[in-house]
Amino acid sequence: MKKQKGFSLIELLIVVAIILIIAAIANPNLMRSKMAANQSSAVGSLRTINTAEVTYQTNYPAVGYATGLANLGGADSSCTSATFASSTSACLIDNTLAGGTKSGYVFSATGGGGTPAVTYTSLATPQVPGQTGQNQYCSDQSGVLFYTNTGTCSNASTAL
Repeated sequence: MKKQKGFSLIELLIVVAIILIIAAIANPNLMRSKMAANQSSAVGSLRTINTAEVTYQTNYPAVGYATGLANLGGADSSCTSATFASSTSACLIDNTLAGGTKSGYVFSATGGGGTPAVTYTSLATPQVPGQTGQNQYCSDQSGVLFYTNTGTCSNASTAL
């Protein structure tokens, strides 16, 4: 009888157990890294919204600041070089951000203060707090970014 070469069942079970232990240790670190990346993306997206709001207000002074993200975005077909942007579809931000959800965060922007709108508030809230992000971020016409992890974000929150 020939001796067979290979691993025994016990040896394979030990290897699988070690792999599962390593995966269990790595998974929380992966989740924290993903949350940190989502939070960084949210801050960058709010900066993009701030820049778009100022550009919008400059291009459409009779309207003031945009009343929503949809006004800052635009359909792909309306943002070509053959067509022109308008106050309802300014083509200043990408369609994903204009849709209100990006990288685990839900975004909103509202203009206010009459016509023309002299103020705006933009907000980024995690889709699933504790999983897609920990902090809520906001900004207004001052251009300063604020964050909180306790609920409502306002200019009384901690500045970045």
